[in-house]
Amino acid sequence: MSLSELCIRRPVFATVLSLLLVIFGLVALERLPLREYPDINRPVVSITTSYRGASANVVENKVTQVIEDRIAGIEGIVKLESDSADERSSIRVEFDVSRDIDDAANDIRDRISRVVSQLPPEADPPQVAKSDSNAESIMFLSFSAENMTSLQVTDYAERYIIDRLSTVPGVSRASMSGARRAAMRVWIDRQALAARALTVGDIESALRRENVQLPAGRIESEQREFSLRTEVGLDSAEDFRNLVIGRGPEGHLVRLGEVAEVRIAAENDRTLMRTNGLAGVGIGIEANSKANVLDVVHGVREEVDRLQKTLPKGATLMVTVDNGVAIEAALREVLIAVIFAFISVLIVIYGFLGTLRTTIIPAITIPVSVIAGFMFVYALDYSLNVITLLGVVLAIGLVVDDSIVVLENIHRRAELDEPSMVAAIRGSREIAFAVIATTLTLVTVFVPISFLPGDNGRLFREFGLTLAASVLLSALVALTLTPMMASRLPPEREMKHGRFAKWIESFFKKMTAAYEVRLRQLMRRPWLIVGGVLGLGFLGALSFRALPSEFMPAADAGRVMVTLTAPEGASFEYTSEYGRRLEAIAQSGLDSGEVRRVTLRVPGSYDGTGAVNSARLILTLEDWGARERSAQEIAASFQRELAGLPGVRANTMVPGGMRGGWGKPVEAVLGGPDYESLAAWSEKLTKLAEDNPGLTGVDSSYKPRKPQIRIAIDRNRAADLGVSLQTVGRTLETMLGSRIVTTFIDRGREYNVVLQGRADERATTTDLTNLMVRSDRTGELVPLASVVRLNETAGATELSRFNRLRSVEIGAGLAEGYTMGEAIKWFEDTVARELPPEATLMWDGESGDYVRSGGQMWTTLLFAVIIVFLVLAAQFESFVHPAIIMVTVPLALLGAVFGLQLHGMSVNIFSQIAVIMLIGIAAKNGVLIVEFANQLRER
Repeated sequence: MSLSELCIRRPVFATVLSLLLVIFGLVALERLPLREYPDINRPVVSITTSYRGASANVVENKVTQVIEDRIAGIEGIVKLESDSADERSSIRVEFDVSRDIDDAANDIRDRISRVVSQLPPEADPPQVAKSDSNAESIMFLSFSAENMTSLQVTDYAERYIIDRLSTVPGVSRASMSGARRAAMRVWIDRQALAARALTVGDIESALRRENVQLPAGRIESEQREFSLRTEVGLDSAEDFRNLVIGRGPEGHLVRLGEVAEVRIAAENDRTLMRTNGLAGVGIGIEANSKANVLDVVHGVREEVDRLQKTLPKGATLMVTVDNGVAIEAALREVLIAVIFAFISVLIVIYGFLGTLRTTIIPAITIPVSVIAGFMFVYALDYSLNVITLLGVVLAIGLVVDDSIVVLENIHRRAELDEPSMVAAIRGSREIAFAVIATTLTLVTVFVPISFLPGDNGRLFREFGLTLAASVLLSALVALTLTPMMASRLPPEREMKHGRFAKWIESFFKKMTAAYEVRLRQLMRRPWLIVGGVLGLGFLGALSFRALPSEFMPAADAGRVMVTLTAPEGASFEYTSEYGRRLEAIAQSGLDSGEVRRVTLRVPGSYDGTGAVNSARLILTLEDWGARERSAQEIAASFQRELAGLPGVRANTMVPGGMRGGWGKPVEAVLGGPDYESLAAWSEKLTKLAEDNPGLTGVDSSYKPRKPQIRIAIDRNRAADLGVSLQTVGRTLETMLGSRIVTTFIDRGREYNVVLQGRADERATTTDLTNLMVRSDRTGELVPLASVVRLNETAGATELSRFNRLRSVEIGAGLAEGYTMGEAIKWFEDTVARELPPEATLMWDGESGDYVRSGGQMWTTLLFAVIIVFLVLAAQFESFVHPAIIMVTVPLALLGAVFGLQLHGMSVNIFSQIAVIMLIGIAAKNGVLIVEFANQLRER
C-alpha cells in the first residue's frame, strides 16, 4: 500500500500528520529572530601594538610586517589589513564565517607569543581583541539641553541615559559620540616650572604618589568592627592646586597651582556633535549578534519614551537614525508579497479547475507546506529576514505545483466517471513518480546555492535551504493530504459548474486544441524550431552583454551621508566652520519637508578619534510616502549644491547593501613594493578616476602631504648630558600632546587627570625646544634644544597594508546610471594600460563582494546544471530523457534576460539567484511532460 493510499483510507491519520506539521511550524515561527538580512558577520580579530617614539615607517617595518608574516598562515583568513602610524600598529584579521572566533583568537595569540622576542624591546606587548566585522549601530539618538554646558550634557547622558539604554534586552553596547567628558585638566606653565627648577616628570610623579587611597587596618571592639581607610585622594580642583609637587631652589614648597592652571574641563575638546543646529551628544545602540533586532529597536523606543518623562527642563532626547524603520518596511513589503502571491495563486487555480471546492484543497496545502518549512529554519538556527521571506514568496508558487499536479490528475480521472475514492488512489499513484522526480530536481538546484563559499554562501544558505525544505514538505503534503481531501469530493457529475467556470473550461479547451495544431505543424518542420531557438539565443546573448551589472540594486534606506575632507593639516576650527556651512546648505531640505533631521559630526568617525580635518553630515529623510524624491535623487541634488564649496572636498552617498555601513561602493586597493611607487601610481590613478564622469567622490587613502615636524634626538649628546630618551619622549608627549597620569572620583564616577602644556606655549617650533628636562646624572635642568633637532617635512602619517602587500586604497562613489561592473572594468583596464606590471589591483568592500560573487555564482550555475542532469538520469534510468529536459533550460534563461532588459534591471546577486532557480523550474516542467509521454508510450 502506497503512502497516498494509506492516507486516503485513513483520513484522520493524514489530517493529524498535517496538523502536527502546522503546529510545529507555528511554534518555530514564533521563536525565530527577526532581522533585515541573514547574519553574515565575519569573525574579526584585531592586534594593536604601541611603539613609543617610532615613526610610521619604523612601525611598519619592525612591528606590523613581523607580526603579519607570523600570523599569515593561520587557517581561515579571508582578509589581512593593517595600518601603521607614528607609535602605533593596528592589524585587522578577518576570518571566514565558518571559523570560530575564539579558536581564531587563540591561534593568533599562540603565533604572537612566538614572535614577541623579535619585536623591538621598546614596543609594548601586542594586544589581541575579538570583534564583530559588522558591529554597526542599529539606532542613533541625540541628546541636547539648552540650559547645560557641553560637559554637563555629556555627564548627564553618561549617568542617566547610557546606563538605562545599556540594560535594554539585546543591547550589547550604548556608546557616545561628540562627547566632551569632564577631566581634571592641568595646563603646565613652562616658564613657571623652569623658574622653580622643576620638570614635567616631577609633576607626574607627585600626582601618582599623592593621589591614592590606602587601607589602614581595622578597629575591633567586643561587639563591633570598623575598617580604617586613609583618605589622601584628591577630589576637587582646589585639592589639586594645593598639591605639593616639590621644593624650589630656595627650599620652599611648590604647589601645583603655582606652575599650572588647574580646573575641570573637557578631556577632548576637539569634537563636535550637532542635530538640527543644536549642539549635544550622539548615542549609538549596538545589538547582540544573536538578538532579535526589531525587539531591540522596540525596547529602545520604549525606554526613550520613559526617559523623556525624567529629562530636565530644556533637554531633548530624540531618535535620529532608526534602522528598525527600514527593516519593518522591508519585512512588511515582503509579507504583503506573500499574501498577494497566495491570493494570486488561488485565483489562477480557480481559473484552471473551475470549482470552488477543488480550489479549497491547494488553499489548505499551500499554508501547510510553507508553515511547516519554518521548522527547518528554526532547527538550522536561521532567522526570519528578507531573504528567508523571499524564499517563502517563491515557495508559494513552487509548493502549489505538487498539489496541483496531483489534484489535476485526480480531477482528470474523475471526469472519466471514476468514483472519487478510486480516482484519488489511481490518480495519485499515477503521478507519484513525477512528483518525487520534480521535487528532487528542485532540491538539487536549491541546495548547491548554500554551497557557495564565503559571504554569498552564508547569505543564500538560508534562502536555498528554506526553499528546499518547503518543496520537500510540499511533496509530502501533495502525496498525503491532497489525495485524501480529493477523495472526499463529490463525483464530478454531481459538482455544479457556474457560468464563469464553464467559460474558463471552454477557453482552455480551445487553447489546447490550437496548441495541438501548432505543435503538429512545428514537429513537421524541426529546422524551424532549431532555427528559432538559435536566433533567440543569439539575441539573448546580445541582450545579456548589454545588461548592467552590480553587486546589489540601489536601496533607499531613508538616509544620505555627506563626507567632508579639509586640506591636510587643517585645524578642528577650520573643519567645524565648513561643517556648519554644510548644515546651512542642508537647511533647504528641512524647509522642503524631505529631510527630517540633519546631524553633523566632527571628526567624521563616530568615536571622535579620526582626523580633525574630516566631518560627516547625516541627513535623515522623511518616510518614503512623505517625499517625492528617492534618497539617490536627493543625494545627487545635494552633491550639485556642494560643487561650489571652496576649500574642502565634500561628497554624498547613500548607505546600502546587506552589510549596511557607510563605506564607498568602489574600493580599489593598489598593492606595490614600496610606498614611493604607490604614491606615484595612486596619484596618477586618482587623477584619471576624477576625469571619469561615472565616478564620484574619488579619494585616496595615502596622504603624503600632511605637515609634520620630525624630532631627531642626538643620542650621543643626550647620553653625555645624562638625559634618557624616555624622559625626552614623555616630556614631549605631555607638553605638546596630553597625558593621562591618574584619576579622581566625582559623585561615584571616575574621571581622568590630564597633563598638557599651555596652548600659547605649544604653538610654534620654538616652544618645542624651550622645554626643560632633568639630567639623570647631575640632577640639573637641561634645555631640550641641546639634545634634539627639528625638521619640518610633509609626509604620510599612516601606512597601509592589504593581504601582506603595501597598499593604497582609492575609494569612489557611482554616478547615476553608472554600474559597479562598469567601474570595476574601468579600473582594471586603466591599471593594465597606465601602470607598470608591478602594480597589483585588489578589491575591498562592496566592490570586493561583487568581484568574488561573480565567478562563484556562475560556477554554481554550472554545478546546478550538472547535478540536475545526473539526478534526472538516475530517476529515468536514461541519459537521453534528461538531455531532452535540459534543452528547455536555455530557453528559460533567455526569458530571464529579456525580462531584465525590458524592465531596465541589472544583473545582480538577486537576479543571479533567480537564474539558478529557473534551472529547477524549467526542468520541473520538462519532467512532467517527459514522464507523461513515457506513460502514454507504455500504454
